[in-house]
Amino acid sequence: MTTHTPIKQIRDAWDAVATGFDVYVTPQTLGLGEEVVGRLGLGPGMRFLDVGTGSGALAIPAARLGARVVAVDIAPVMIERLHARADREGLPDLEGRVMDGHALDLEDDTFDVSASQNGVSLFPDLAGGLAELVRVTKPGGRVLIVVFGPLKKVEFFGFFMGALQAAVPGFTPPPTDPPSLPFQVADPDVLRRRLTEAGLTGVTVEAVIWDMRFESATHFWDWLISSNPIAVQLTADLTAEQTADVRQVLDGMFRERSGGMPGVALHTGVNVGVGTK
Repeated sequence: MTTHTPIKQIRDAWDAVATGFDVYVTPQTLGLGEEVVGRLGLGPGMRFLDVGTGSGALAIPAARLGARVVAVDIAPVMIERLHARADREGLPDLEGRVMDGHALDLEDDTFDVSASQNGVSLFPDLAGGLAELVRVTKPGGRVLIVVFGPLKKVEFFGFFMGALQAAVPGFTPPPTDPPSLPFQVADPDVLRRRLTEAGLTGVTVEAVIWDMRFESATHFWDWLISSNPIAVQLTADLTAEQTADVRQVLDGMFRERSGGMPGVALHTGVNVGVGTK
């Protein structure tokens, strides 16, 4: 997913993982979304935008608080899944729309809060995505960005890379300079600078730890290959035997971590950036 990847290719890649994403990833990210949305003081009638919504990790908690929510994603299947979740919960004030976050089809100065959780931070043109978030936010409104922290504080990535290196001879992890898109603002100072450059004031960045609970190595694998097209790319060329070996290594890592107990919690560093327009 480089800066030269066509939008259609990006959309199709996210559509391909959307069903698994909704089943395995959103139940995890909803917990984090609830935590960060709960800090915003949202109430009935406030207008909330979620960009790169997936199937609603921020949008669902915001709608539960009574906000009028518009949630956008480039992948149509993600929006279908979001609508299904909203319908099940009886959230009529949540509108999902298929849209490219680099060029929002939304009016200026519309939302009290514009937010993105591991959405805009994955954009090839991060500056453009942030500029759009700021544009559609009301003067005095807030922009919220939730992103992965430094690699050394993201245990799930270490487990994944460690298993691949142990099981696949010659496997080379992705380069870290420059970092891959999910980690392009992992440094809190970089995130703070990007938000300030986007025109926000009073920018704060808080580092928090998100505990991700997995029932087993199989649960982790299913979550992983549904979480991002990058994971699909990294595993696409594995043979069936290599895939089985990777999963066996992961199982051993999980058993060692849990000490025989069911399930493990993998700690994930997250940066929560907030600024005012």
